[in-house]
Amino acid sequence: MPPLSLQEQAYRAIRARIVTCRFPPGSSLVEAQVAEALNFGRTPVRQAFDRLRQEGLVVIHPRKRVEVRGIDPAELLDIIEARLINEGHAARLAAARASPAEIAALEDNVLRAGSATAVAETEQLMLLEQEFHGLIAAAARNAVLADILRNLRDRAIRFWFIAAGQSTHRQSVVAQHAEIVAAIAGRDGAAAEGAMRRHIEDLRSSVQQQG
Repeated sequence: MPPLSLQEQAYRAIRARIVTCRFPPGSSLVEAQVAEALNFGRTPVRQAFDRLRQEGLVVIHPRKRVEVRGIDPAELLDIIEARLINEGHAARLAAARASPAEIAALEDNVLRAGSATAVAETEQLMLLEQEFHGLIAAAARNAVLADILRNLRDRAIRFWFIAAGQSTHRQSVVAQHAEIVAAIAGRDGAAAEGAMRRHIEDLRSSVQQQG
C-alpha cells in the first residue's frame, strides 16, 4: 500500500480531533496554529479544511477563519430518520448477500467491540462502530446505498461519540450489534432489518434525551 499523502494525513488528523471533540463544536481553528501543532505544512492543512467543509464538519468564513461546525439536534434527528430507512434496508440486503467471509468479519468486529466498552476506549469503540456499519453496507452489494450511508454516518458521528460517554450506551451498542449479526448470519432479512432499526432508534433516544 502506498504511503498516505500529506494532505490525507492532515485530513485524517484534523477530522479525528473534530469527531472526538478535541476540537470542540463552535471552536475556531487557525491554519498556522493547526499546522504547527500537528507538524504539517499550511498547504495540506488548508486542503484538509476544504475537504472537511465539503463534509459539513467545518465552516470557512471570510478571511479564512475556520469554525468547527456546531451540533444541531434537529439536523441529527433528520439524519437519524434517514438512517432508519437506509441502514435497515442495508441489513436486510446483507442477510441475503453477505459472503461467509463478510459474516466472519462482522462477528470479529463484535468480539473486538466487546473488549472496548471502558470509558477510556470510547474512541476505539466509535471506530469499531463505523467499521461495523461499513461492513454491512459493503455486504449489501449496493454501491449507491453504501455512499448514502457513509455520508449519513459521517454527519452524525460526533454526537455518537458524545452519547457513547454513557456506559449504558456503550454496552447496549455491542449487544445490538450482536443481534444484527446473528440475524444476518441466520439469513433472516426481516430480523436483521428490525434489529438495525432498534439500534438506530437507540441513538435517536440519546439525541432526544440530550437535546
